[in-house]
Amino acid sequence: MRRRWLFADQLGPHFLDSPDQPVLLVESKAVFRRRAFHRQKAHLVLSALRHRALEGDVRLARVDTYAQAVDEPLTVCHPTSRAARGLVRRLPEVEMLAPRGFVTAPEDFVAWARGRDHLRLEEFYRFARERHDILMDGAEPAGGRWNLDADNREPPPRGVQRLDVPEPPAIVEDEIDEQVRADLDRWEREDGITFVGNDGPRMFPATRKEALARLRHFVTHRLPAFGPHEDAMLAGDPLMAHSLLSPAINLGLLDPLEVIERAEKAYREGSVPLAGAEGFIRQILGWRDFVWHLYWYFEPDYRAANELGARRELPKWFATLDADAVGARCLSDVLAGVRDRGWVHHIPRLMVLGNYAMQRGWRPGAVADWFHRSFVDGYEWVMTANVIGMSQFADAGRMSTKPYAAGGAYIDRMSDYCRGCRYNPKSRTGDDACPFTAGYWSFLARNEKSLAGNHRMRQPLHGLHRLADLGALLDQEKARGSRAP
Repeated sequence: MRRRWLFADQLGPHFLDSPDQPVLLVESKAVFRRRAFHRQKAHLVLSALRHRALEGDVRLARVDTYAQAVDEPLTVCHPTSRAARGLVRRLPEVEMLAPRGFVTAPEDFVAWARGRDHLRLEEFYRFARERHDILMDGAEPAGGRWNLDADNREPPPRGVQRLDVPEPPAIVEDEIDEQVRADLDRWEREDGITFVGNDGPRMFPATRKEALARLRHFVTHRLPAFGPHEDAMLAGDPLMAHSLLSPAINLGLLDPLEVIERAEKAYREGSVPLAGAEGFIRQILGWRDFVWHLYWYFEPDYRAANELGARRELPKWFATLDADAVGARCLSDVLAGVRDRGWVHHIPRLMVLGNYAMQRGWRPGAVADWFHRSFVDGYEWVMTANVIGMSQFADAGRMSTKPYAAGGAYIDRMSDYCRGCRYNPKSRTGDDACPFTAGYWSFLARNEKSLAGNHRMRQPLHGLHRLADLGALLDQEKARGSRAP
């Protein structure tokens, strides 16, 4: 049996043909030279590789480039980036197999997508539910409804600082983590390799055992409370009832199908409400698979899409995660979460970070690269469609129906951030003008022609010309420029 080359996001048993298959792992320092990744992301990846190297017949090659490690015939599962796939194709002794680590096969996605002018998550998700018989009661969706989003959009409970759910089990670092930390310190000191973000105790699983423990705990203790407030934010509770499983799934430590099946089993047994189970399963069977397939289905230069003509570069305070420079409470807290954890949940990503970037007209490719480098679960395939298409609407609607732009009213409704903030979400102009509220109208004014044909934007664009202070607002936002709000 040929040795199986496992990339650092293919570390679980479902990437092998048998438990005793010999393995090659490659630790490449050149990867960290090319980009300034979050320090905790670099730690997690190296810790996961080195822990996996202790299991079975494994050869761990510590080299500068991947190609230096390939000195025997190998098989490898289809990699998750175009660059890695190109490398594999150039290596004559490496046989590339079909992709693993996702639920829907590429040929099934292509058959579904062929002939559609616009690709929408909801339609793909229904196809995947039926194709894989997940949350189905015969030919009908469980509970009679495909989408229970309406049950999962509640604001945070009034008067609480944290949800009443137990914390996920803590990660206990070991001597491997200690050595990884020492190596990263040495790379910074001696090799000129730089990182962003703060170092900190490892928060996320680096082994399958840790990942399975997190999965069991989430399904038993946190999934029952997940649904209602999955779109809500609390300054004192960055985790809410979210699973924190995306880093482990994206490292390949968990098979997404086993995660989905455990969530459905909990619903069938009556321990988890259908709305919560459905919302969580949609994130994996629906959204995760959807953006993976879009990465390959869209043309290679999709990442350069910029239909709204956003040209500004990321300001230094944002690029370096300088949360202390920011006065807006929501943006400061979320940026601090990225700095200190390399992770915030999907609503701060989309409606705080992505929303602000789109309002300010930052270059979509630079925003996608920032998300890729700054998040522990960020990979090129993850962030291309998520950021270029959904967050920045740079593809003019090929995968989403409207820009995810919102003013301070949305953040006020879905969080407790606006209380105690120096800005007023109801103010568009003046010293207390909310940068999200003012930025929302500035975004609409700047992109009015591009958005005029979008029926979902008709009402907001109509409201734009009813603003008596629009001129003053635009002057104010022009003067703000790239300064931290």
